[in-house]
Amino acid sequence: MYALIVPASTPFVLLATVMGLSWWEDHVLPTPPAEPLEAPAEAPFAPAAPAQLAELPRVDAVLTREVVGR
Repeated sequence: MYALIVPASTPFVLLATVMGLSWWEDHVLPTPPAEPLEAPAEAPFAPAAPAQLAELPRVDAVLTREVVGR
């Protein structure tokens, strides 16, 4: 009989664990500050143009020295 209780109670134990961790996250962990303490001095780096990707060989291309050399 105990062999049936353990598998049947597993989902409830997992649910209680997730709910307990959620409560712990909301009530015990410190909340992050609303604003950053210091604003960054510079704007984050943004590339001027997107990188160009090399053209891949076609699937049906024969592996020759030209295709392998690319």
